[in-house]
Amino acid sequence: MALTLSTVLRASPRPALRRALPALADRPSLLAAATVLLVCVPTGEKDVTAAVHITAADLASLALVALTAWNLLRGRLPAVGRTTCAQFAAIVAAAAVATVGSIDPAGSVTGFVRLVQVFVLVPAGVLCSLRDRTDQRLVLGSFVAAALIEGAVGANQYLTRTGASYTGQPIRAVGTFGALDIMAMSTVVSYGLLAALALALAERGSRGSVRLRRAMYASAAFLAFPLAVSFSRGSWIATGVSATVLLLRADARLLVRGVVLGAAAAVVLVGGLGLGASGVTERLSSIGSVEAAPDQSVSDRYDLWSTATRIWQDHPVHGAGPKAFQQLRDSHAPLRLSSGSDAADPTIGFQREPLLSPHNMYFLVLSEQGLIGIVAYAALFLGLLLGCLRRSRGPGLAALALLTWVLVDFLYADIGGTTTVLTSVVLGLAARAATPEA
Repeated sequence: MALTLSTVLRASPRPALRRALPALADRPSLLAAATVLLVCVPTGEKDVTAAVHITAADLASLALVALTAWNLLRGRLPAVGRTTCAQFAAIVAAAAVATVGSIDPAGSVTGFVRLVQVFVLVPAGVLCSLRDRTDQRLVLGSFVAAALIEGAVGANQYLTRTGASYTGQPIRAVGTFGALDIMAMSTVVSYGLLAALALALAERGSRGSVRLRRAMYASAAFLAFPLAVSFSRGSWIATGVSATVLLLRADARLLVRGVVLGAAAAVVLVGGLGLGASGVTERLSSIGSVEAAPDQSVSDRYDLWSTATRIWQDHPVHGAGPKAFQQLRDSHAPLRLSSGSDAADPTIGFQREPLLSPHNMYFLVLSEQGLIGIVAYAALFLGLLLGCLRRSRGPGLAALALLTWVLVDFLYADIGGTTTVLTSVVLGLAARAATPEA
């Protein structure tokens, strides 16, 4: 019996692999969904100054790109509009010009590869993997599942006081990402909340599934709590704007109901039960003071933006080159800019995280890729946004909400960290929703 069992265990991977490969070839959206879910895999302590970080989600996304290339050679790709191809090609061209004209071309090569991966290759892979509504719902469902996982971990961190430090207390929900990637959990939860809300709205009507609609509404309601105790003002703002766009596009009356229900829930949870009361109210009040009396983190952002502007003024056409901001920061930054931001949790203790980017995607592109780059990215983002607005039905409604979140978040954040690959998946969803053949 032992010999028979060991023989089976040794032989089983090959048949399983032979069965899995055709399944992936027939439904490559499984790899796109896996990319989203694998973001939740803990990566351990990271050196934030390292040029490259490879995660399980990155590997899954590269497998998706390889499968897309294989299907391209076999002639099995769905139709993709010429406009979308031109927009992606413009991103590659802008990054290439910036790399060739960089202050450090060799150092910019890794930045060029990362830009092409995030804004072209993976979105194109996701776009080609979404052949029907089942594929789109599969990927959106993976966003909800990942958010529920991270939300449950984050809520537990807040309730058991095992999260990252916030105002000297270990109560900030960071999920499986840790204090060095402080925005990651709130990003995943925000995506999942919007995807759940969009999927619920898509199930309205006599043909919709009542169980699925209720499950998605319940998921969105639960995710509001870990999002609140992430204490991320940027995620709150982006989620609020995106949910407003989503509800207005679906049914304006739902927006009024949503505001009323949200206010009632906030009164019960924060006012009645006291969940996150002091931290949430303090953080909310700080949003209104970012102009008159900005705190240190906001002041540093303003200084980083002005630094990026000064770098662009020295390199106006093609920018200083990918990855050049961190090299030129100190020579262009005002003296009051902090050397880094504080990070602390039970795992890493206290650390200072260096400020290596302007924390604004648009200023990052302007400083590193110049006018050529900002025009290319504006064409891509505006093209996807207008396309989603014209075709926001069913899964396209979710793509519109997720893309809106990314574009708003880019006002005070940029690519970097474990969840960057999710931006690529969102762009792929948006490109599919914006394609007339979809």
